[in-house]
Amino acid sequence: MKANKLLVSLILACLLVAGLAAEGSQEGGKTTRLALGATNATSSHYAYFTAIAKIVNDEIPGLQASVVETGATVDNLERMQRGQLDMGLITSSTLNHAYFGKHGFAEKPIKSKLLWMYALAPQNITVRRDSGVTDLSQLDGKRFGPGMRGSSTEATSEMVFDLLNVEPDWVRGSNDELAAAIKDNRSIGFVKSAVNYHYDPLTQDIATFTPLRVLGLSDDQVSLIKKNLPEVGIVDMPGGKAEDSGPYRTHAFLIGVSAAPDLDEEIAYKIVKAIMEDDSVQKASFPGLEGVDLAQLTMDYASAPIHAGALRYYKEAGYEIPAIALEE
Repeated sequence: MKANKLLVSLILACLLVAGLAAEGSQEGGKTTRLALGATNATSSHYAYFTAIAKIVNDEIPGLQASVVETGATVDNLERMQRGQLDMGLITSSTLNHAYFGKHGFAEKPIKSKLLWMYALAPQNITVRRDSGVTDLSQLDGKRFGPGMRGSSTEATSEMVFDLLNVEPDWVRGSNDELAAAIKDNRSIGFVKSAVNYHYDPLTQDIATFTPLRVLGLSDDQVSLIKKNLPEVGIVDMPGGKAEDSGPYRTHAFLIGVSAAPDLDEEIAYKIVKAIMEDDSVQKASFPGLEGVDLAQLTMDYASAPIHAGALRYYKEAGYEIPAIALEE
């Protein structure tokens, strides 16, 4: 009996020591939780942010990331400013406006800094072929959608069209509502982000029964955009039968990830390093990344200052840093 009591005492003592050790380990290796603001959960970009969270959780000890469904760029920037998100999806043009206090951010700049870019988003200006419209200037007074309500597509379209002195009768709504208006001939077209240089799935769906045409930018229009809207890119598109067009040029922005104003430099460095060194997880969730050098894409299209932690990685990796990335 005494032997059994001694054995029980030893087991209890061991359990107590193990519990104290585990408690000490938790205190010594505190987990930092990160909230990543993405977009609508049905979007391929939400899937990309799920991949980011997986890389962070699998590759960086002490960090635990989770993805938050949001209203995308503007919503993410505002939540980062309020301290509700640590990182978020952004577009290059809107991040530029937010950081430098331009356009809708004139009264409330948000000092969110860029971490990396990952996707080019050419903006297709698309119309019904039976509208007879073959040139951007012919959209004056026509019912036309600038892009999903509240999106960067909408905001960028309005800036570009205003600069080019083209004034459509804007049709507002969700992407589905804009598509329905085109199918029902209540609108002659809309602006929608391309996917891999061609129509996105929604535009393809419209084109199934409603032949469409893409309107390209003229040389003069391209020059005006480059001079007055440097945060907006210009992209050469291949065109094709569906687009009813040969090669054409259109405006574009980049989609990327930026940091909350107070994101720790060391954390940013570790995350960017892990993302840049990953060779499978991101491509599996977002096939458009196959063959893309994310770091070079970021250097080519940065439209706002880059976070100090991210800069540290890019400098170590030997990339040439653009001037705007170093601004304060």
